[in-house]
Amino acid sequence: MKLGLALPQYGVFADPSAALRVAVEAEGMGFDSLWVSDRLLLPTAPRDRYISPDGVIPSAYENFLDPLTLLAAAACSTSRVRLGTSTLNALWQPPALLARTVTTLDQLSGGRIDLGIGVGWMRDEYQAAGVPWEGRGARLDETLDVLDAFWGGDLVAHEGPLWTVPESLVKAKPVQSPRPPVLLAGLVPAAFTRIARRADGWLAVGLPLPMLTQTIESIKQQALSFGRDPGALRFPLRINPHITADKADPAHVPHVGTVSQLADYVRRVDGLVDEVFVDFQLTAWDVDEYLDLARTLISAVQ
Repeated sequence: MKLGLALPQYGVFADPSAALRVAVEAEGMGFDSLWVSDRLLLPTAPRDRYISPDGVIPSAYENFLDPLTLLAAAACSTSRVRLGTSTLNALWQPPALLARTVTTLDQLSGGRIDLGIGVGWMRDEYQAAGVPWEGRGARLDETLDVLDAFWGGDLVAHEGPLWTVPESLVKAKPVQSPRPPVLLAGLVPAAFTRIARRADGWLAVGLPLPMLTQTIESIKQQALSFGRDPGALRFPLRINPHITADKADPAHVPHVGTVSQLADYVRRVDGLVDEVFVDFQLTAWDVDEYLDLARTLISAVQ
């Protein structure tokens, strides 16, 4: 089982020095990957509920550093860990520019980038970015088309409803071939079909194990129906736990519980998913505690 860690970037951890310290120390501890997420703002009167039981957006999101800039810094500060986005709200920028940025990141890191993309859930961010909320699925499909065009041959061209790229020479390419792995998020049937048809994997979340198992099996079966190898798909699973001193109700694990309970969950999903990565930013108070939790977890799992 591969084990990853979220790179500090928001709330009290929105400090580049914290991100770089964790990047270096996590690699030294033996973590396999580092991940960043993506928030643009925290509306004072949000139009959409947060995806949590109480629907309240964490106040820590009011202070959020840019994910791709942090990955560039981490790429230059590490040598082994893979570097991923989970998830990048890729629809907020033209895909031609995103292709260039990810190409540069992949070169900086020596071919260690995993591009995890989501369509987001907060329409206020779309409004601020000047991007329509409606039609996100079609926008994502064309974004993927443009990325593939830029990462294919040197001669690049694309014509679609949203973007036109005139026939051009673009020789800067990622280190990874044919492209950096593209992992997609989503919890609706259309998202699962898109993953099965054209992505390199699903950014899984801490669902109840029967539901998680059923979802992964469904994606694999759909991939087979599209003539793809389901065994080639990746399923990294993100957990944002609240760590407690006392054992929690097992029904609430992995979202709430001790580090020992979290480690037990990681072992249970071994083989179902290929990687688990953990974000302690909503449960730790400072970088020292963040690293202590990370050290305790990796020791318990290994």
